[in-house]
Amino acid sequence: MAMTRSEKAAAVEEITEHLQRANTVYLTNYSGLSVAQANDLRSRFREVGVEFRVLKNTLVRQAMERIGGYEDLFEHLHGPTAVALAEEPAAPARVIKDFLSDKSNEKPELKAAYIDGAFYGPGTLDVLASLKSKDELVADIVGLILSPASNIVGAIQSPASNILGAIKTIAEKAEA
Repeated sequence: MAMTRSEKAAAVEEITEHLQRANTVYLTNYSGLSVAQANDLRSRFREVGVEFRVLKNTLVRQAMERIGGYEDLFEHLHGPTAVALAEEPAAPARVIKDFLSDKSNEKPELKAAYIDGAFYGPGTLDVLASLKSKDELVADIVGLILSPASNIVGAIQSPASNILGAIKTIAEKAEA
């Protein structure tokens, strides 16, 4: 059944809101998945906080045009398309990669991704899956910041322990 104009407008508005909330958009080709496989894939996405939906390409394009900046994705909005929206850039890629390895399927396949203003085309699934999460990046930065401080503390404590060791040695010789 065809959508009315008001239904289309409401759908575009909803998609626009979802796109504005997510900084990560993956376009995938899901054709060829059985109902059970599609449900399993949706469940995996849900577990990691990724919204995965089959949407009409024209409605997605209209929502992207409203926001702007998604022009690189337009050429990939054809054929069966499912959209994965997330805040964590690598989460959808990791789920897809894990799903492909578990089920030995060829679908879903990555058509394109848009992450914080950067475009990733087909064939970049491995690169996207290897991206670090924001928490991992913060931990790395904190480690780098704390590293010089721990080196300084170690350098300060080292001469003191050397002096203490020398004093103990002298004291032991004096007692003997």
